Amino acid sequence: MLRLVPLKLGRLYRCMKLLVAVGLLVILLMNTHSILTSFQKNELTDRRFVNLNKCPACFGTSWCRKFMNGQVSFETWGRLRFLDVFNVKNVYFAQYGEPREGTRRVVLKRLGSNQELADIDQKICKRATGRPRCDLIQAIYKTEFARLNGDVRLLTPEVVEGWSDLVHCPSQRLLDRVVRRYAETKDSGSFLLKNLKDTEKMQLLMTLAFNPEPLVLQSFPSDEGWPFAKYLGACGRVVAVNYVGEELWSFYNAPWEKRVDLARQLMDIAEQLTNNDFDFALYLLDVSFDNFAVGPRDGKVIVVDAENVLVADKRLVKQNRPENYDVWYESRFEECDKEACLSFSKEALCSRVTVDHNYYAVCQNLLSRYATWRGTTGGLLHDPPAHVSRDGQLEALLDECTNPRRRYGRFQAAKELRDYLTQLSTSSASLATAR
Repeated sequence: MLRLVPLKLGRLYRCMKLLVAVGLLVILLMNTHSILTSFQKNELTDRRFVNLNKCPACFGTSWCRKFMNGQVSFETWGRLRFLDVFNVKNVYFAQYGEPREGTRRVVLKRLGSNQELADIDQKICKRATGRPRCDLIQAIYKTEFARLNGDVRLLTPEVVEGWSDLVHCPSQRLLDRVVRRYAETKDSGSFLLKNLKDTEKMQLLMTLAFNPEPLVLQSFPSDEGWPFAKYLGACGRVVAVNYVGEELWSFYNAPWEKRVDLARQLMDIAEQLTNNDFDFALYLLDVSFDNFAVGPRDGKVIVVDAENVLVADKRLVKQNRPENYDVWYESRFEECDKEACLSFSKEALCSRVTVDHNYYAVCQNLLSRYATWRGTTGGLLHDPPAHVSRDGQLEALLDECTNPRRRYGRFQAAKELRDYLTQLSTSSASLATAR
């Protein structure tokens, strides 16, 4: 009887695989015409496909000439529209070509799911007409997205505060930076709104409210050493960013030396975003293996999803001196049965000068034994070599960085962990050279 059970399970498994294969074949046969059409046509030249027809209720137009000229095209699987049902985040890989530079890989994002994009359209229509459907182009002029039109001089905190994580507690200095570096206008470089057309102002506010990731990438560009993907441009409701490399998750079982180097870089990112010469603290509120990628040539770790980044202006905090502003803030560890959980207070992040949130987020969700992702536990630094395990220092530092036992213990543990990982990386590199 006991032998029959695995036999039955084996047959069931084979039957299930056959059914899945038959199902996929049926789908392919039913979509044969659309598949052939998809490979023959570059849909990125279609104004309606990129939602250019919805501007200025869109993210920009700086790359529209490249899209319409056919310089941007989906890679193989991205051409198959029936697969969009599996692409909930609306993120695509594409090829971008310049006559003299050849082609290179880029990433295209709609910045939200189809449902989220439909919801923003409904909100615009309801605020303008009271109905869920309307002429979107006319309606947007009757919403808060048009409040900067005309002779408004500056984008001020009271206009956009709380619209998204980027501007949960904005300072005038931050907003001037956002406007000055806004890439969806030909006359960027000034923090004065008079240099922007009314349509460009509405696009800026639309992006700020729906998904501010493009503005984070523009305001804190990779060219200046910030650890974010490079923003390239937009057409309608499709944004193009530079392709960085494979996601961090692909390196979960990489050789120990590689994982140590990646962990060191992650802690360096946490430090850079917390303490920098500009006195802007950029707090990562969504930290998971999917939100980082690794360059194939330089092995550099980059943040590739910057939607949920809260920016606090430390200079403003020091100037306004809110209650307990100079008391170090410790993020509270909380065990969670879900993936990529974080506990934080946005109000605390906005009102304290010294905060350990980024160290906590990286240690808990990426490096330590508490990190869980896609059914695995143990974090990026799982299964260390015997000599590292015997030493016990790595495990102790990771535990203190995640769930500190001493007051302000995470601050010290994060510093020591960075030093220890640098030491491990150096020794690994020396051994590799000696071999």
